[in-house]
Amino acid sequence: MKSDEIHPPGYEPHIGESRQYWRDIILGVNDGLVSIYLLIVGVSAGGLISDQILLTGIAGALAGAVSMAAGEFLATKSQDEVLSAELELERTHIAKFRDAEFDQLRGFFADMGVKPEHLDGVLEAFADNDEALLQAMAALEFGFLAKERRSPYRAMFASGALFLFGSLPSVIPFAVFGDVFEATVAATVLTMAGLFLVGVVKANVTKTGRVRSGLENLVIAGLGGVVAWLLGRAVGNALG
Repeated sequence: MKSDEIHPPGYEPHIGESRQYWRDIILGVNDGLVSIYLLIVGVSAGGLISDQILLTGIAGALAGAVSMAAGEFLATKSQDEVLSAELELERTHIAKFRDAEFDQLRGFFADMGVKPEHLDGVLEAFADNDEALLQAMAALEFGFLAKERRSPYRAMFASGALFLFGSLPSVIPFAVFGDVFEATVAATVLTMAGLFLVGVVKANVTKTGRVRSGLENLVIAGLGGVVAWLLGRAVGNALG
């Protein structure tokens, strides 16, 4: 067992290695739930039949999942490349401008509240350890921690797969029910339940109110659903 996994009774551990991917997890499934539901409601109000809505939902779900996955991969990879470049630049600064880096580190610790009489003792720990100095400067200067580094592939999978998963409550009813109204009602119930559940899961992680978090998701999607239905109805009427 790792030393950081040994905790005294009553100690609540942190989320750990999944922390940096929670943005992708919540964004992926929530976007799948909301965007495909709004798409389904819009075309349903526009007068399409059940099979047409099903095809639209499947196409939208696949397109959205691919778009989310590709976008998250490129964004995360670009961010990782920027961090790598920053680390290399910091190595150069340490090699060529060591005194300036120590002055900067002194300022960071002072801003954190370390007492002036303790600063020399704290900085002494980095005097002959360039790697420790690099990691300290990376964390304090541009907020980088090696263990928080995000994998583009994990981010891609989390966003794309969870978007697809989030689209299922809106798509499946139109594969089950032939009646558009029944399928739309079922999609609404399933999507609202999914959104509330996502809010509850998020609240468990962020230690906030579960009901409030779930209702926030419901209100946002509910308002969006009303707008999508009205627009779909208007477009459907305009097209005859």
